Amino acid sequence: MLRKNILISGASSGLGRGMAIEFAKKGRNLALCARRLERLEELKTELLVINPDIKIYIRALDVDDHDQVFAVFKAFADDMGGLDRVIVNAGMGKGASVGTGYFYANKQTAITNFVSALAQCEAAMQLFRAQNAGHLVTISSVSAVRGARRAMTVYAATKAALTSMSEGIRIDVMNTPIKVTTIHPGFIRSEINEKVKKVPFIVDTETGCKAMVKAIEKEVASSFVPAWPWALFRYIAPIAPLSWLAKMS
Repeated sequence: MLRKNILISGASSGLGRGMAIEFAKKGRNLALCARRLERLEELKTELLVINPDIKIYIRALDVDDHDQVFAVFKAFADDMGGLDRVIVNAGMGKGASVGTGYFYANKQTAITNFVSALAQCEAAMQLFRAQNAGHLVTISSVSAVRGARRAMTVYAATKAALTSMSEGIRIDVMNTPIKVTTIHPGFIRSEINEKVKKVPFIVDTETGCKAMVKAIEKEVASSFVPAWPWALFRYIAPIAPLSWLAKMS
């Protein structure tokens, strides 16, 4: 099924921006939201150069303002005559080892990556249930498979929660026209990790986003991308010793 009208949160940079570029190449209309409106305006101009035949709508949105999430998603749906796909992408990676004095940074990551993702899923599914159609996509992480140390501890926990919630939504709408996909990106270079020097198997943003969009278009239940080595990692990680996991995070 062709999903023509696509909403992407956190679209001003990183994976959200990269996915917007890939969908523009495919001729999809885009509803893009993020906190930094000026970044969205620049992206809109760039996308219309890539494909002048598509329609692009932009709105400022702080996903931690949960009432605003519902208002913005509905406004985009009204603009476009309905949404075919919503990609819950906005997130952050602040944090430090638990107990080292960075509770508020860890709390902010927990709220943005899970509670605010819940708000976005609620807003999207409300629209999809009303129209009895749609494709919800949540952007999780390979870190959802197991726990992680240091700055990744809370981040990994939020992604595990997001994966679980997405599966619950998927079960809830089984055998209906509404589909739910969870994407688990591996290490893809973006603003969230640009200061991290040594990262195993990392790929550039364009390569990673192409793999993500390809998986999204297949509308599978769950996908780990890029396939190498993350499709294998999902099976190895659950049985790996903690000493091995420590080297990966």
